[in-house]
Amino acid sequence: MVTDLTRRKLLKMALASASLTSASSMVGCATNLVGHSQRDSVVSNKQSAIIGCSRRLSGGYAAVVADSTGMPLYQFALPARGHGIAVQPHGSLAAAFGRRPGHYMQVFDYQTGGQFPLIIAKPNRYFYGHGVFSADGQYLFATEGERGTSQGIIGVYRISTLSDKGDIEKVSEFTGFGIGPHEVVLADNDTLAIGVGGVHTKGRTPVNLESMQPALVYLDIKTGELIEQAVLTNKQLSIRHLSVTESGDVVCGQQFRGEPEQAAPLVAIHQRGKALEHLQADEEEWLRFNHYIASIASLDGYLLATSPRGNCYGIWREIDKQLIDLQPLIDASGVGVINSKWVVGSGSGKMLTVSQHGQQRVSHSPVLWDNHWSVLA
Repeated sequence: MVTDLTRRKLLKMALASASLTSASSMVGCATNLVGHSQRDSVVSNKQSAIIGCSRRLSGGYAAVVADSTGMPLYQFALPARGHGIAVQPHGSLAAAFGRRPGHYMQVFDYQTGGQFPLIIAKPNRYFYGHGVFSADGQYLFATEGERGTSQGIIGVYRISTLSDKGDIEKVSEFTGFGIGPHEVVLADNDTLAIGVGGVHTKGRTPVNLESMQPALVYLDIKTGELIEQAVLTNKQLSIRHLSVTESGDVVCGQQFRGEPEQAAPLVAIHQRGKALEHLQADEEEWLRFNHYIASIASLDGYLLATSPRGNCYGIWREIDKQLIDLQPLIDASGVGVINSKWVVGSGSGKMLTVSQHGQQRVSHSPVLWDNHWSVLA
């Protein structure tokens, strides 16, 4: 559990980061990188393709920018375990979020490695692991929550205007849409979609499993007004992770909060104005995912979802929602699309390039990838 002592350590790091920033003509200075001349040579010869959080063999955690093969171009230390990564459209910024209950957000330039001052959650707040930039790249929306109640908050941060110290300004908060939000995505340029888990926690311990109210909610991106929400019949399916398909539907990955031996459908798809629909698999197949879906990506009418707890990933056809492939992968983590194929990472460093019909090419990365990564367009 994250403690107040940990938060004080983060505050010291934030002050140190601000001091470094004010002493530099850059927005921030990358730390724990390869030397500048070596790094510049690497970056000039290889294109950034993947950004994710990782664990280090030597201990601690990092944010990593890698090429399409998973080879790191550079990385820098994070103050605690990271989770999701948001990437700015039409720009070069990214944001790493602390794992729920998170105490930090780290914004950085993925092309140079330069870091903005670390943003620390207020004493009565948490970051909940995810965020998304607006379509014009001028605002960053982060899932947050109240420490004592887990009431959901979307923090709105303005990127377009920076203070002399390079600070990113929080300009608004959206509230009143549910308890325990997790991932937020752009449903369209004017609408946020949020996976509301419905779980009130103390640290990471759930305390309201009998009364949880998960939902997929849509908010107006300018006002925070609730536009639409969709729910699942089984209230023990906590909606966690989201992805938007090429046709604009929102796919939800769930965490099942029921009994270990019970099977439950862990992936659903939502078309605006309609009900959520479960993807299909046998009970034994759902049990393979060990009650948890991490990352989801669509490709030409197919969906791939990973499960680090289940050490596997599955592929479904969108048209009939049928599972067509289920494969083992130890600590399966991030997934994205590069060159019309899925690229799937793992906490062991193994990487797969996968086609819609399941063919694999295996490679290895020195990075121990965590649950999520983002692929650069």
